[in-house]
Amino acid sequence: MEEIENKLKMLDPTRIPAHVAIIMDGNGRWARQRARERSDGHAEGVNSVNRITRFSSDLGIKYLTLYAFSTENWNRPQAEVDTLMHLIGWTIQRETPDLVANNVKIHILGETDRLPAEVRKSLLDGVEATAHCTGLNLLLCLSYSSRWELTRAAKIIAEKAAAGEINPADISEETVTEALSTNSIPDPDLLIRTGGEQRISNFLLWQIAYSELYFTPILWPDFDNSAYLDALLEYQSRERRFGKTSDQVKNPSII
Repeated sequence: MEEIENKLKMLDPTRIPAHVAIIMDGNGRWARQRARERSDGHAEGVNSVNRITRFSSDLGIKYLTLYAFSTENWNRPQAEVDTLMHLIGWTIQRETPDLVANNVKIHILGETDRLPAEVRKSLLDGVEATAHCTGLNLLLCLSYSSRWELTRAAKIIAEKAAAGEINPADISEETVTEALSTNSIPDPDLLIRTGGEQRISNFLLWQIAYSELYFTPILWPDFDNSAYLDALLEYQSRERRFGKTSDQVKNPSII
């Protein structure tokens, strides 16, 4: 507890990232290291989701995006997919009352039509129950991949162009952004990946163009508030230039 308090004192409350995205990796390895079933690792990972969601809310973070199940994850063994689907539906049902009590609003991104009907219903019920909440926005990426999202955006833009609603010559970065699932959400300031891997894995490829990337060897079930603060402190130690020079960042009047 003292360690957490010391790190909180080091954290600059005026430079808290507005949007944190997390690739939650390492559940299976966590279970394997303990000679347990992979499902136990996923169940333990849910505890980390709850912990990090609550802490993000306490810190004043506005958006937390979690990569919960990728499009590619459908290729895993069917038994594991079934377990994950059950766990997702059960967790949303169980946690929705607490999310409402903590003013957390749920958003779902991804090909939700591919999810089992009962899971989809649990998710939609959670979205509806938290629609009035004004605190942390919790974005759950389920059956999601960035290539799917970008392909979908291209189709939306093409359909509008074919209908004469937009001129192809006028298509801009803003046009693409508006066609994405995250069109009303600011880009992540910080992307965290747990589990030691250093890749993006088809996650928010458009949105993280200027995000700060943070990789940690800590497996997701072990990613606690102290580890989260380490990531936030590292984020605050960096200079975000967005293509500008350090002098321009320090003195915006410089052209």
